[in-house]
Amino acid sequence: MHYYGNPSKKLKIVGVTGTNGKTTTATLLYKIATELGYKAGLVSTVENIVVKEIRPATHTTPDSITLTKLFSDMVKSGCEYAFMEVSSHALDQNRVAGVSFVGGIFTNLTHDHLDYHKNFDNYFGAKKKFFQMLPSRAFALANIDDEYGKKILEGIKANQFSYGFGEFAGVGHPTGQYFHGEIKKLDFSGMELDFNKEKIRSKLLGKFNAYNLLAVWSASSLLGFDMKKVNKILETIEPPRGRFQHFLSSSGVMVVVDYAHSPDALEKILLAIQEVNQAGGKVISIFGCGGDRDPLKRPIMGKIGVRHSDIAIFTSDNPRSEDPEKIISEMLVNLHSDELKKVTTITNRREAIQESVKLAQKGDIIVCAGKGHETYQEVKGVKSHFDDMEEFKKAYEK
Repeated sequence: MHYYGNPSKKLKIVGVTGTNGKTTTATLLYKIATELGYKAGLVSTVENIVVKEIRPATHTTPDSITLTKLFSDMVKSGCEYAFMEVSSHALDQNRVAGVSFVGGIFTNLTHDHLDYHKNFDNYFGAKKKFFQMLPSRAFALANIDDEYGKKILEGIKANQFSYGFGEFAGVGHPTGQYFHGEIKKLDFSGMELDFNKEKIRSKLLGKFNAYNLLAVWSASSLLGFDMKKVNKILETIEPPRGRFQHFLSSSGVMVVVDYAHSPDALEKILLAIQEVNQAGGKVISIFGCGGDRDPLKRPIMGKIGVRHSDIAIFTSDNPRSEDPEKIISEMLVNLHSDELKKVTTITNRREAIQESVKLAQKGDIIVCAGKGHETYQEVKGVKSHFDDMEEFKKAYEK
């Protein structure tokens, strides 16, 4: 920090933490600030951006030296704002120690990274650490519909705010201000929402994205942005690459590619598909579980995928040093005979994608989860080029 002259103090930095929604929330805030005419930076899982210069990202939150260099470059480029994902690993390893934040956002907390944190209390403790470090002048904004939303705000110095879609009317609420959302319409064309009685339209899909949008809208208000302009920007804003990215094939099949790689994220993406599947087409899911990572979630994700799909194709994600067939076998462990009838196992991810294209008919929806924006696959320690969306487009060109 001192080597680069404490650049974070010269920026208005908003950090986003939680299991799911970090990338979308941080990226949408960056896009809004940029559309409003501010120079801004982004630190995310997908990419790092200094004004409009895109730099590759290797971690959700970089090490402290790389991060400080990024902030320094943002300051030199005239940035006023920076929006960043703050991972539990980064918090546990003190990668953001000394960073001066003007605000923090908590999205949700569900099963993930327990291979690293060992138990859920440690995982929550890492997230809580972020809010404990926020200064009294900063805002702390939490999803109060999540069971950990209230706990994350307890005993902190920052100004407390919350957001949600629950029935809560404001009486006896633990935080200073409550941003309330209501979903009016939700289909494949997007969403119509009410945020604090203001009408909001968005091209984004799914209830989980309604939460991301409400977090972004609430934070924009707390940052003092021109909300009439924000509302207009939200009408046309696109999600980050690999987050519910979708296209309609020439044969009338909807293909969705998403980064969902935890039980909760997979369930949310499949539930979102059900919400917009008004034609009642078959849902074909393709997903796997990463190697050398949290094996406890494998049978859970297998169960979720089968429960919310008509056909579930279990395949490889990034098996890394593990045997991909062993990972798939662990995904099958808790399935009973009727559920196993819905499962096809294809170890090769390219072949799994091609099989889904053969099976899908007009009106069906294919959901390919786990890798999202990634353009590689790591097998036996070797990274090779692989892009889910690219593979689907090739398959449909045949």
